[in-house]
This record gives sequence, structure tokens and C-alpha cells, in this order.
Amino acid sequence: MKQTVLFSFFLAGNLMAERPVATWTERTEKGPREVTAEIWTAQFQAELDAKNSLHIPARAEPYYIDAPLILKSNATLTADPTAEIRLKTATCTCMVRNERIAGFQRSPVPATLEPDTNITVRGGVWITYGGPNGNGYGRSSQPTPVKGSHGVLLFLNVRDLTISDVTIRECKSYAVHLSAVSRFTVDGVTLIDHGRDGVHVNGPASDGVIRNVHGNALDDVVALNAWDWKNAAPNFGPIERIRVENVSGAPAGVRSSNEIRMLPGIKRYDDGTELDCHLRDIVFTNITDISTFKLYAQPNLELGRDNDFSPRIGRADNILIDGLVMNRPCTVEVHADVDGLTIRNLDKRFEKPYWHLVEIGPRSASYPIGKPVGGVQRYTELFAPDMDCTVRHLDVPDPKLVKLIALKLNPDYPKKQPRGGTGKGIWIRN
Repeated sequence: MKQTVLFSFFLAGNLMAERPVATWTERTEKGPREVTAEIWTAQFQAELDAKNSLHIPARAEPYYIDAPLILKSNATLTADPTAEIRLKTATCTCMVRNERIAGFQRSPVPATLEPDTNITVRGGVWITYGGPNGNGYGRSSQPTPVKGSHGVLLFLNVRDLTISDVTIRECKSYAVHLSAVSRFTVDGVTLIDHGRDGVHVNGPASDGVIRNVHGNALDDVVALNAWDWKNAAPNFGPIERIRVENVSGAPAGVRSSNEIRMLPGIKRYDDGTELDCHLRDIVFTNITDISTFKLYAQPNLELGRDNDFSPRIGRADNILIDGLVMNRPCTVEVHADVDGLTIRNLDKRFEKPYWHLVEIGPRSASYPIGKPVGGVQRYTELFAPDMDCTVRHLDVPDPKLVKLIALKLNPDYPKKQPRGGTGKGIWIRN
């Protein structure tokens, strides 16, 4: 990659900082282009270190950074709503993170862990251009990142966090990645041609609000993953007392997944100890054009289902979905042990026979492994089709909108797909 480095200077308050000027190739879905631009990382970080605050004003050209901006306790980072901040090619880190970032993949997060506190991020258009630009992962740092860190805005180990009015455009990592957080608010996230999850929360997490999330994403718009794949999560643990409101998928005809995920499970660490990663007291309200709520078990596809899985079905208690605006069908797919699921205030604007609002039970789907060998294609199972699940205290407008699933093994597998299974959904009615 061609790169030329010069230097310019910028006077901000009483600070004088060097800003290198570099030339490189920036790759987007529209193709490559040569860029010559200033690198603002050192200047921005100097402002933050000196004042614990930074404002990025509007201007015609984008600002480029080549490392994460690091926020300490009581820090505030604001940007004009039109200010465009881009991650330089092949940086492959997050763009903003907290200082005391922490990941505990081999043991639960310690109760004595000291978090960063009172951090605010507001405004800005944040762009990485994703995989084609060498920015496929939102790591906490280079070369030794916290394992499982994967955000544009990355906050692990924070109490009293506010993120508001941000736009995330053409990125490949999670737009907002949170874990080991409490008393947090994410209010206003616009997703534009985003290639991964919008707001992705890993446990432990508690007492949070996620609201006003809109746009198109190729994965979950909002994900509450108490259990998760170990290559995609820095920590694991319960997610409790979360309110998600005013969230919408993309309009019809716009490429987008339009899904919300809830993922409980049992984390089994390498030493054999286990942690209950449950969901409890979760409220969704005023949700528009979401096609699927995914509340089901899903072993690790990338590392192999036998290498990373929940040994027992996950648990979710007291889930409320209050206000669904449906211009297209929406289904809540449940493969977890649930005690308390209420769905009310439906605004159904479509006509479709045999539609189910809730499906209870396991599912089975096949995923091809590699290329065919000798004309034979190998497959793996995406889900956990042999596990039963039980739902208690289900409250829906009409019981006819509920479907129970009981799988059977496919005798013609793998010649015919999918494999099927032996699991079933159980509904214990009040």
C-alpha cells in the first residue's frame, strides 16, 4: 500500500499538535480510490487527555483516524451531526472506546472490577468501510486487543454511559458494542448500509435504555446476547432490566435483516465451571417493521458447534413486547425456557394466511461446509434441534397465533435437507 507522510499543524486552544499527512488506497463497495489526508488521531487524543472533552466541528472533508479515541471517566466526546469521521484503511480497530476496557473470556467478570464512569458520546457520522477496506473487525487495539471486542463504538466495563445521535455508515463491526455495563443509555443510532449488528450488548449488563435505532443492517438491529460465541464476545453474564423502544427495520425493498436477537444460555468455561447467562425484565415497546425476534439457541458456527455451545437451553424471564407496528409479518421465535412472555398492542397492516406471531420449539437448518468432495457436499447444523424448551405464562392476543414445534429426524439426511431433530416446544398454559 503506497503511503506518503508529511506533517501539518493545528492550533486548538493552547495545544499545538502535529498531524501527519498520508496517502493510501481507500476501498469501498464502489471501488478503490487514492486518498491523501491528515490523520487526526494524535490531535483528538491530545484534546481529550488535556481537557477530558473533545468537540469535532462540521467541515466539508472527512476526519481520518488510525487508532481508537480513548475516553476516561467523566469524558465527553461530541461531534457535529454532519461531521464525518473515517477509520484509515487497514486499521481494523474500533473508533472510540473507554480507557479501562476489560474482557474476561475464561471466568466471570469480577464484582470488584473498577469501571470507567460517566462517559458521553454524541453526534458524528462514523465510517470504516468494513472488510474491503481492511477494517473487518472493531478490535479494542492493535496488536493485542481484548478478545471478542468488535465495535465501532466499543465500551466494555463502564457505568453511567450515554451514547446519542450517532450515525454509523458502511461498517462491518457492531455499530455499538457494550459489555460489563450498567446504567447506560443509547439514544439515537442511525444505521446506513451497515454490515453487522446495530446495538450489540453482551452480558453482564443491567439497567439500560436503547431507543431510537433505525436504518438498515445486515444483521440484528438490536442484540441482547447474555451468552454468545466466544470469538464474538469479550464477556458473558446475565442481562437484566433493559428497555428497548422506538426501534425500526428498513422500509420494504431496502436490503436489511430487520431482526432483533435475545440470546440466553449457559457459559461453560474451560475449567468446567458454569455461569447462568439469563435474560430478565426486558421490555420492547414501539417496534416497527421487525421481521423476527430471535430467542433461540445457536451453537458456534464459526469455531464449530462441538467447540462452543450452551450445554443446556437458555432461560428468559419476564419479557414484554408492547407495541408492534407490522407492515410485514413479525414472528417471535422461541427456543428457550421462558417464564413470562407478554405480547400486546399489535398494529397489523398486512394480510397473510397461516401467520404465527409466536413459534415455540427448536429449529433445524443446514449450512454447507467447504466445497463438495467427490460430488458430495458436507453440512453442519445451525441450531440446537435436539433440545426441548418450555414456555410458561405466555400472554398473547389470540392463542391461535401460537405454533408449537416438534421436530423429527430426517431419514434422508444429508441427501435431503435439513437434518431435523428430536426436540420439541412445550407450552404450559395458565
